[in-house]
Amino acid sequence: MNESKPLRWGIMGCARISRRGLIPGILGSKAGRLQAIASRDRAQAESWAREFAIPTAHGSYQALVADPLVDAVYIPLPNELHKPWVFAAADRGKHVLCEKPLALNSAEAQAMVEYCQARGVVLMEAFMWRHQPRVQSVREVVRSGRIGELRLIRSSFTFPITPGDWRLDPARGGGALWDVGCYGVSTARLFAGREPVRIKAVAHTGPTGVDLTLCAALDFGQGLLATIDCSFEQPFCCRYELVGTRGSIEVPDAYLPPAASPALARLRTLSADSTPGFGDYRDETLSFEPTNQYAAMVDGFADAVAAGKLVDPAENGLDQMRVLERILAASAH
Repeated sequence: MNESKPLRWGIMGCARISRRGLIPGILGSKAGRLQAIASRDRAQAESWAREFAIPTAHGSYQALVADPLVDAVYIPLPNELHKPWVFAAADRGKHVLCEKPLALNSAEAQAMVEYCQARGVVLMEAFMWRHQPRVQSVREVVRSGRIGELRLIRSSFTFPITPGDWRLDPARGGGALWDVGCYGVSTARLFAGREPVRIKAVAHTGPTGVDLTLCAALDFGQGLLATIDCSFEQPFCCRYELVGTRGSIEVPDAYLPPAASPALARLRTLSADSTPGFGDYRDETLSFEPTNQYAAMVDGFADAVAAGKLVDPAENGLDQMRVLERILAASAH
């Protein structure tokens, strides 16, 4: 990470996730500097610039990508606008952090990846949760063999939405899988370290044609399975669990850890002298100091820019999109 020359950021649009996530993240990062913000409503851009002491406010997205003082652009726009603005930013030599899901489908995602590669800019999907110190520690526990051989990955991400929400519009990339199920898919792929070889899924579809609740089973081969459920019609739930042959790790508030209190993980392991079955298990709570996961993502993005390629644990948006499509197709049968 090059801390002597921070990456200068421009934010495209005054979205809620920008206020809640990326603005505090950039301001709290080691390698980022918030340089500019744009909105189609110039007055709103200027208001945010005053509030957050952002040097430049632009009245159009085109002006933002043309700004010579901006090195990287964050795109939190609705899903159907990701591709055109990724292209526009790449044309100006800007690196791009794009909100999930990367695109409406894998064909779009492939075009975006190839376009950015041809122009020598980094394109990363904004899965902030991957950059938490807690996630890295959990990965180390799994790699150490403390829970034995990993056999099952479970993920649940659900919350209720109101009628008329744009995420119910299929033309805009709506549906629970695209919006929150993608976190579970990202989780399964990260801890598996490979892509699924077989997928089964079932969904409850709403009147607009998008999935309101979806459950998927992924087979990663070599005895490793994953189950993912997501919903727009259930109470809030946000967790994942990793189950091995000699123990398990449960991660509450998995993708939205508390900002002001320690993040937790619950580790259960079989005692060394016990045999599998109803053996003697030891429970342990792992605690991690509060960390701004968006700041960690911003610094991880800077590492990727310095390397000229995605750096673990950054998300490969194209492979992620391909798995999402396979799940959605399986749920239709």
